[in-house]
Amino acid sequence: MEVGITYDLQMDYLAQGMSEEEAAEFDRLDTIEAIEGTLRVLGFKTDRIGHVKALANRLVAGDRWDLVFNIAEGVRGFGREAQVPALLDAYGIPYTFSDVLVLSLTLHKGMTKRIIRDMGIPTPDFRIVETEEDARSVDIPFPLFAKPVAEGTGKGVDASSRIESRRELWPVCRSLLERFKQPVLLELFMPGREFTVGITGTGEASEAIGAIEVVLKKGAEEAAYSYHNKKQFEEFVEYKPAKDDVAEKAVEVALAAWRGLGCRDGGRIDLRADNRGVPSFLEVNPLAGLNPDISDLPILCRLNGISYRELISRIMDSALKRIRT
Repeated sequence: MEVGITYDLQMDYLAQGMSEEEAAEFDRLDTIEAIEGTLRVLGFKTDRIGHVKALANRLVAGDRWDLVFNIAEGVRGFGREAQVPALLDAYGIPYTFSDVLVLSLTLHKGMTKRIIRDMGIPTPDFRIVETEEDARSVDIPFPLFAKPVAEGTGKGVDASSRIESRRELWPVCRSLLERFKQPVLLELFMPGREFTVGITGTGEASEAIGAIEVVLKKGAEEAAYSYHNKKQFEEFVEYKPAKDDVAEKAVEVALAAWRGLGCRDGGRIDLRADNRGVPSFLEVNPLAGLNPDISDLPILCRLNGISYRELISRIMDSALKRIRT
């Protein structure tokens, strides 16, 4: 079986003039090498394709693959993560991970939380801010937490993201609006423990790999698993395997969200507990980072006794089961 690999390479966008933060979600070369090497060890023939434009050129030239291992993040718009899947759907080529609908929905954290809330899954109360008038009409109690509605890797999250008073609200929102050119998600701040739950599989066959608690060390930016803290996680973050009652509840919430949203094959869900210790859904990452050394999902696997090879094998098994049924 021949497996194509679609991805956005970080160094390409840095060469085009993007800042390090702007290109933070794109993949390093060693990530592609790790995925490709593991797929070959598992017995697959591989072909590096690259980003969506490279894929389009290859498709027009007549190239085809039995399956595409897709980790392309895309560049523009709320549908950027869905660009490669949409093109593959048009040509009838199956691919790993979630489909166009899920990837378009889940990139927008506010839309995702509306669906989660409608399913009865706990998530912090929230508002979307696009204008100063929106900020003035916010009616949920402080403290609040602000972040761009459609970014990952902690982009736009720092110590100022925790908002203590109405006086701080609009300046923080205005700064994020100007910087990221997208709406701001405001959530009721959850003061409790923070978890990431890793999941593999699809639908009822999906299962949790395990949960880790994200603990900020001395010197880290406070109150946030921020871009700064993530970038220097070895210095500022401790990841702790979590198996107590609160962690088990976090796993239960994460699986309900994963299945309810229709996510496929593998990814992560982030949660945080309130002041009573009840974990709530924050966001889902259906295209989780797969660098074996620095990405949260492989780290989570490693802490729960699952090798990188086993992770990629589980993802592929889930995808192959879907396309053969």
